[in-house]
Amino acid sequence: MGVSRIGVGGEAPYDVVVGTSVLGEVPALLTGAGKLLLVYAEAVRAVADEVAGFVARAGIEVHAVAVAGEEADKSVRTAELLWDALGRAELSRSDAVVAVGGGATTDLAGFVAATWLRGVRVVHVPTTLLAMVDAAVGGKTAINTAAGKNLVGAFYPPAGVVCDLSTLRTLPPADYASGLAEVVKTGFIADPAILDLVEDDPRRHARQLVERSIRVKADVVAGDLREADRREVLNYGHTLGHALERVEGYRWRHGDAVAVGMCFAAALGRRAGRLDDATADRHARLLSKLGLPTAYAADAWPRLLDAMRVDKKARGGRLRFVILDGVGKPAILEAPTADLLAAAYAEVST
Repeated sequence: MGVSRIGVGGEAPYDVVVGTSVLGEVPALLTGAGKLLLVYAEAVRAVADEVAGFVARAGIEVHAVAVAGEEADKSVRTAELLWDALGRAELSRSDAVVAVGGGATTDLAGFVAATWLRGVRVVHVPTTLLAMVDAAVGGKTAINTAAGKNLVGAFYPPAGVVCDLSTLRTLPPADYASGLAEVVKTGFIADPAILDLVEDDPRRHARQLVERSIRVKADVVAGDLREADRREVLNYGHTLGHALERVEGYRWRHGDAVAVGMCFAAALGRRAGRLDDATADRHARLLSKLGLPTAYAADAWPRLLDAMRVDKKARGGRLRFVILDGVGKPAILEAPTADLLAAAYAEVST
């Protein structure tokens, strides 16, 4: 099928390259750089070595640093280690950072690039489905703190993203399913055809699902990089999802938490009289078929509610949720009552 190039517009346009065996596209995104910091997840060292080979043959000096590639990496401590590496390598503003790995790695490396010398070029090479369709695209970078997930960060678009689909072949099934949660999200908020493809066979339609999901996100962020209004719809399922991740100490996969969050948002929309029963019920049916969780412990509700109140989507202490008025019709529900929230959570609790 060759190489697809999906443009992401806005104040700093860039392309997302999608295809098989396309790592050789990376050097073209680094024109003018004399050296780079290659930040890679330990589990994908072989991919990082291949990227390093292409870059070195283009005459660019490579300084490589391995990270665990886990959510715990998204910390001030790990960021400081990378800043130190940048200092030792004497990276200038004309140089670059390249991230190879999953969403935690691209989030971390993007944040470090955004803050080094007030911003150096960053190129993402996502190696998980979740990173390809979500974390590496859109220009949001962040690290976590004790207060919550992604509360310290910057809007910083990459110079480009290279999605080599061959890296998905060795992705563990549970990680692949986690990525599918974000794919399903884009189907519910914007592209119903995605839901049909997932229900048919997500592996067989992998490339189409990746490309369609990226196009949904590209269309949204092109007009709203900084979450002024429209971009908020991409947070469908994330308000409860991020709270669940925090309560779990970030031991849960992001997609697993978002899956529960989407089921909660569907229940909230239905109980608010906004979403029909068939669409609400389709959430749990589809996500369960993918092996994703759709419920969480009933006694966790007070802790989850506290965690949601410090979520970056809250406004002035008032909770806001992305819900659906139908498939492809996202909307905002602001300041729902405590009773409404509790009743919706009761639908997804065990």
